[in-house]
Amino acid sequence: MHDDVPVSSRRPLRHTAAAVLGAVSLLALAACGSADPTPAATAAPAAFKPVAQKAGSEITVWADAARVPGVQAYQKAHPDVKLKIVTYSGDANGANDLQTKVQLFDRTGSGWPDVAFSANVNDGSWAAQGKTPYAAPVDKGLIPLSTLNGFAHGALNPCTFNGSTYCLRNDLAQNVLWYNKELMGKWGYSVPTTWEQYQALGKKVAKEHPGYLVGTAGDAWTPEVYFWASQCTASTTTGARKVTVDLQDAKCTRMAKLLDTLIAKGSVSKDTVFSAGFIKNQASKVLMLPGPSWYGQVLFNSTFKIPKGQIAAASPLKFEGDAKNYTGNVGGGLWFVSSHSKNLKAASDLVTWMTTSDDYQATAATYPAYKPAATSWLVNQRSTGYFANDISPVFQEAAELIWPGWSATQYSQEAIYSSTVIPALNSGKTLTDTLDTWQTAITDKAKSLGYTVK
Repeated sequence: MHDDVPVSSRRPLRHTAAAVLGAVSLLALAACGSADPTPAATAAPAAFKPVAQKAGSEITVWADAARVPGVQAYQKAHPDVKLKIVTYSGDANGANDLQTKVQLFDRTGSGWPDVAFSANVNDGSWAAQGKTPYAAPVDKGLIPLSTLNGFAHGALNPCTFNGSTYCLRNDLAQNVLWYNKELMGKWGYSVPTTWEQYQALGKKVAKEHPGYLVGTAGDAWTPEVYFWASQCTASTTTGARKVTVDLQDAKCTRMAKLLDTLIAKGSVSKDTVFSAGFIKNQASKVLMLPGPSWYGQVLFNSTFKIPKGQIAAASPLKFEGDAKNYTGNVGGGLWFVSSHSKNLKAASDLVTWMTTSDDYQATAATYPAYKPAATSWLVNQRSTGYFANDISPVFQEAAELIWPGWSATQYSQEAIYSSTVIPALNSGKTLTDTLDTWQTAITDKAKSLGYTVK
């Protein structure tokens, strides 16, 4: 998962969430993508030329603990395939192990895993770069176009660089509007469909039911929930090493002002949903909470212990005047096939199975990126009886609404927000006050990694 606010008291809870979620890269710390790019990382990749292939040879698979049982299930279903399974961090919780090891293997000329899973959705930004990228372009004869077309619209954007697709998406973490249906009905409130209605209801809740919440701004992934949905140009790549950062754009400032208003009223918290204090004192007072699809089971059910039949999901919100409702994404793992593999056929087949097979994905912890598998996954979610409405149409709609202008980069938005904005909020500053400082932090980090910033 992608990692967390660096506060020691929150660590145990965040690591617990990481263990539960696995596939979802919750929050990437500064370590995520923090290594300076090598000269090769800034060069355009040459045309893909596979190394000499050796049919039937053993392939090495690197996966995190949550994915290893799936790889073992693949091995059981394909006994003729020779696998060596290596358990590693999966780049969860801010780890940068895959890139560090690949840089070592690049220097020594051997050791690359044939297949690697990463919980860090930004890892494609380096794995697809260089004269000989670690990742093989899977759309160049390795995986059929018909399979690639089965993924949700935009799901493979974090895998797409230089006109090619360099990985497959394991899962999505599309944001929706979570709400307590029981409380909404009891208090006579209607579920909002626009951010303006959301703000108005947040003010009303603060006045009529003080202490109850409609959102949080203290989570490291707040940018992905709110600013991504607002189509804020926090990081929009315009080329291999070019990025636009403009937090004074109207689509950024409108969300900052909205959140500032509700933070001042007290209906948006400055805490993180995984802090011990929030879980103890505020979890039962969440009326609404924009957030990723995994909030349903991981947050409301397993962490908050909200009883069955209360929590429901609604479509992502939009601003009045916008043509459509876009949303953001908090996580989603990636599967890579190594360009150095001597058995691309076996490696590609395993990655395809892990991302598309109902035998694995239908019962996975998180929403599959592959649409047919997602349909089966939703059937299993309905069978739990946990949710107060049918989440299927909401999840399926939101999976197709992720705004494409928020780009995968070698730096972590979560880490920058955690180190720059959250301390400012806790010191009494507003989001609007902090936009310039936040922009400078993003710009400085991007430039340190070789990006040209506009």
